[in-house]
Amino acid sequence: MNRIMLTATATILAAATWTSVPGRAEASEWGCEVLLCASSSNPAWRGVPACHPPMYRLISAMKGWGFSWPTCPEAGTGKPGYEAYDECPAGWSVGSSNQDHAGRQADLCFQVRNSCPSGFGGRDGCEQTVTMPRPLREDPYYFDIRADDGNVNRHWFNLRR
Repeated sequence: MNRIMLTATATILAAATWTSVPGRAEASEWGCEVLLCASSSNPAWRGVPACHPPMYRLISAMKGWGFSWPTCPEAGTGKPGYEAYDECPAGWSVGSSNQDHAGRQADLCFQVRNSCPSGFGGRDGCEQTVTMPRPLREDPYYFDIRADDGNVNRHWFNLRR
């Protein structure tokens, strides 16, 4: 494990130990287990057998009405962030499709190209906008975990079994 992962793991383990105080353990132990497992990167949580029970419990709970993400406040984190889309390739910009009526879902990548033959005029009538679906992230959820040195490390994960 690298130094950053060891520091983050130590912080989370300390928080999980703190939850052994009666009354607080029930409320945050599962959240700390989820945080520890989700932040595992090599291997990911699916490769850590001890992570299967808390993560499978999470996946099942997410399907229920009124789901509330289990948190680990002792580790200084809340519920995770979520970013469905990855960055557009170099030279492409982020855009939105017309399917999103509010125009806020950045689900496309676009590029404006000059389609005039070489040696011909400028941009008038020669610009062509090309679009493609924005790539989806392999790991769309993330936790930001503050290390002892004050730096924040982002740990990406997914919830596929």
